[in-house]
Amino acid sequence: MDLVKKNIAPRFRLEGTLTEAVPYGSGHINDTVRLTCELENGKTRRYILQRMNDDIFKNPKGLMENIMNVTSFLRNKIIQNGGDPDRETLNVIRTVDGDNYLVDEDGDFWRMYIFIEDATCFDIVEKPEDFYNSALSFGNFQKLLADYPASTLHETIPNFHNTVSRFEDFRKAVEEDTYKRAAGVQKEIRFVMDREPETHVICDALAKHRIPLRVTHNDTKLNNIMIDNKTGKGLCVIDLDTVMPGSALYDYGDSIRFGASTGAEDEKDLDKISCDLKLFEIYTKGYVEGCGGSLTEEEIRMLPMGAKLMTLECGMRFLADYLQGDVYFKIHRPEHNLDRARTQFKLVADMESKWDEMMSIAEKYL
Repeated sequence: MDLVKKNIAPRFRLEGTLTEAVPYGSGHINDTVRLTCELENGKTRRYILQRMNDDIFKNPKGLMENIMNVTSFLRNKIIQNGGDPDRETLNVIRTVDGDNYLVDEDGDFWRMYIFIEDATCFDIVEKPEDFYNSALSFGNFQKLLADYPASTLHETIPNFHNTVSRFEDFRKAVEEDTYKRAAGVQKEIRFVMDREPETHVICDALAKHRIPLRVTHNDTKLNNIMIDNKTGKGLCVIDLDTVMPGSALYDYGDSIRFGASTGAEDEKDLDKISCDLKLFEIYTKGYVEGCGGSLTEEEIRMLPMGAKLMTLECGMRFLADYLQGDVYFKIHRPEHNLDRARTQFKLVADMESKWDEMMSIAEKYL
């Protein structure tokens, strides 16, 4: 991607002279480049330039409105708390025309951020402290945004964690059975069908105002936190494309699904898949502490359900994609999505076998 040739970078308010543009990061959605500019005083300033994926995010304007409003809100909170707003939240660089994103002659959408120096993202949990620190960071993100009017945000991916809607999508994929694969996965289909009533739990709790509507990140993987190189602590939550209205249970639950599993997401040997209760408790402790009292008692009691439902939802999506011919998730072998679905269902079943222990752990943090 020759950004200099496309003349994209100079159309943003860069400081200094652009000297380098290199691909950056491990993301699969947007195209990301790190820019280096040389300043007159001999120092350098770096930026992140991204081409946004408008195939997945159909409303880039609404997405950038979300990001601008949320990061401005976070910046004010961080300043009030005596923090460093240039490192503890994303900072959008405007175009030379003053816009928060750019549309080029080919119709591609671009944005730019200040590059956060002396910080690193990690793709895997290498030690329990990493998981705890990620919980603190995502919990703190929730605390800082606790009084943000969540209902004013755009849904950048409609019904993203609406488990009732996701179940209906799954049921449709089973009924259509476009690739005639359903006959071979009846056990997995029945696993989901038997749990249909539970897909309503969080949606109903939100609708009946038993739990509050909140700003949610919706992609709470470890690699979406910048870790300070000096302190080893979580510094900044990044990748705000999926920031939307939702439930704190979504963010918590997806972290447990991803980080407390004892096996890889596509592990074929299901005997290796279980929910590590030590990691479950470590994350629960960190998340509740990070939230700093902003969670309600009902939300804390429902944390295990958040973990179970986000895992079930992910399994439903993998299995639906398998039935539809693997059109959404990238696969690297035949039945890859089926293997992924089976790991999620094994994790759900393991959570069910440990349900009383999970509930007891959540109760400790009321």
